[in-house]
Amino acid sequence: MWQLIQLNKRRSIVLLLIMAFIMLLLGGIIGQAIGTFSANYQPEKMTAAVDRGDQNWLFNGMTDNLLENPWWLYGMAVAFALWLIQVLVAYYAGGDIMLSISGAIEVGPKDHQVLCNVVEEMTLAAGLSKQPRIFIIPDEAPNAFATGTKPENSAVAVTAGLLGRLRRDELQGVIAHEMSHILNRDIMFMTMVGIMLGTIVMLSDVFLRSTFYGSMRGSRYSSRNDRNNGGGAAVMLIIAILMAIIAPLLAQLIYFATSRKREYLADASAVRLTRNPEGLADALEKIATNSRPMPHANRVTAPLYINNPNASRSLDSLTSTHPPIAKRIAILRKLAGTDGSYRSYDKAYSSVNGGSCVPGAALVDDMPAAPVGNVARSAAAVSEPIDRVSQQRQTGDLIMTLNDYKILTCTCGLKLKIPPRFRHKKAQCPKCGKVHVLA
Repeated sequence: MWQLIQLNKRRSIVLLLIMAFIMLLLGGIIGQAIGTFSANYQPEKMTAAVDRGDQNWLFNGMTDNLLENPWWLYGMAVAFALWLIQVLVAYYAGGDIMLSISGAIEVGPKDHQVLCNVVEEMTLAAGLSKQPRIFIIPDEAPNAFATGTKPENSAVAVTAGLLGRLRRDELQGVIAHEMSHILNRDIMFMTMVGIMLGTIVMLSDVFLRSTFYGSMRGSRYSSRNDRNNGGGAAVMLIIAILMAIIAPLLAQLIYFATSRKREYLADASAVRLTRNPEGLADALEKIATNSRPMPHANRVTAPLYINNPNASRSLDSLTSTHPPIAKRIAILRKLAGTDGSYRSYDKAYSSVNGGSCVPGAALVDDMPAAPVGNVARSAAAVSEPIDRVSQQRQTGDLIMTLNDYKILTCTCGLKLKIPPRFRHKKAQCPKCGKVHVLA
């Protein structure tokens, strides 16, 4: 396992440096463009150059300006400062930011005993020194993610819909998958990249909007602007449009380069922890058939989930942050009856996708992990009938509890759901008429 962890760390460092280089390059281009075209562009010289047929005037003028007025240095300095701030914020508070954006609420055993027990089991199976914090997202769509920068400050978040739809063995598979992201040190990189790319997208949007409205305000002075700065506002608008296009593409490409194999490896590690591939496969099937939206998920947090809630269902995009869920399920189905090792998963992966998924370093001295105590008992739950109506009610009650509703059970069996803004001291049961005194 430690070989896989070290390999993930090296790859994460390389990709973060590549991202830093791209940010510096973009900062330099923007700085030089603004400085050259807004301050030093001289349309009368360009007109004279065109009249005499000098087509290289603009290129030579910009090249000379790179040395005489190095605006690109200022742009790179600003980009580096932003990059450094993002890294520090992501490292020390990235996990809390992701949880806050997702609307996650921290819970304990009193809120959901089964979830807390499963997280504790998987913490022991993974050999982590500290149990991750547990959060529930009040969404009805089934999904989950892990975040943080290291196992000591990690967190696992699941939706109320996930808890309402999955059996215990299925929940165990999902938590094992998220615990594998923590164990393999994926969470630090994905959290930091999410924060940094979110900042890039935000800055590009702000830049686009400010340039657009700035050019609109200055449109009545366009003739004077053309004489003074050669249409610098138009140039800035073009740069802003390019930045607005580049930023989302950059986010997709970075996530594409890092997420797909990490998801496959997390599936492999989850099977290694639980020795029950069917539980995770069944859970992924239920998650894949979800049609409910996730209002708390956005393009920054969506790639963190076990299944991207914003992914297209009709077409597997080449820039998707997750591998096709049907292939993940097919690989897990082929693992039935195996020892749950990385070698078994790699063989199943090769039969579905071709090639190899697990790095060679992780196959060295590969031994399947010991099964956790409740796997046999939870696997037997596959044949248990599931009361869908009861599960939906439990999900609704959980979401209301997380949103500070008070749920009182009347002697007649009816549940009274008191909203947090209810100002009266008493509530009457609409079924039997009994009056309840509220604390």
